[in-house]
Amino acid sequence: MKGTFFITGIDTNIGKSYATGWLAREWNRQGIKTITQKMIQTGNVGHSEDIDLHREIMGIPFTEEDREHITFPIVYSYPASPHLAAEIDHQTIPIDKIAESTRILRDRYDVVLLEGAGGLMVPITRDYLTIDYVADHELPVILVTSGRLGSINHTLLSIEALERRGIQLYGLVYNIYPKSDEFIDADTEAYLRNYLEKQHPEAHFWVLPQIELTR
Repeated sequence: MKGTFFITGIDTNIGKSYATGWLAREWNRQGIKTITQKMIQTGNVGHSEDIDLHREIMGIPFTEEDREHITFPIVYSYPASPHLAAEIDHQTIPIDKIAESTRILRDRYDVVLLEGAGGLMVPITRDYLTIDYVADHELPVILVTSGRLGSINHTLLSIEALERRGIQLYGLVYNIYPKSDEFIDADTEAYLRNYLEKQHPEAHFWVLPQIELTR
């Protein structure tokens, strides 16, 4: 198993970073040498809080690539969509730097889990969406969803967006935390499992377990 997988969510605060760290931990335990990368980090200065979370979940210290900022090549201070965060910091997003960082990681690891910022339609620039980057680099997608009300709609819209651009849906991560309505949670999981079996039988379905952090 080798390659780069793009991890995105149906919405913000859906558990994308938890899912990224958890998948990396599980695949490393299976002997698949896996590293995570944050596509663009906003709301930080000089580091990536999402990479911090990945490493805590994975149970490993910061890597050489973390210290070299290869795993988080672009960081902006304002907690906003990348296009706006870059403008506030008076920067032009060096998109090529993302791909170059991924290439370096691919040379050192079997798998790179590239976590996006927000959902598929989040603008990287005023004229370039996250999904454009995914399509241009032909990255299979792992989509993070949940059982909260509205998730079915957002999930199916995200999958349709992938289908329209010929992007592979590699799998769906179902995040059940924090728990909301038990009936909606159970029905949403069953609905999405059935949808995937019919429409994307080759795609994986994972349930993200509750993750206890030490912090």
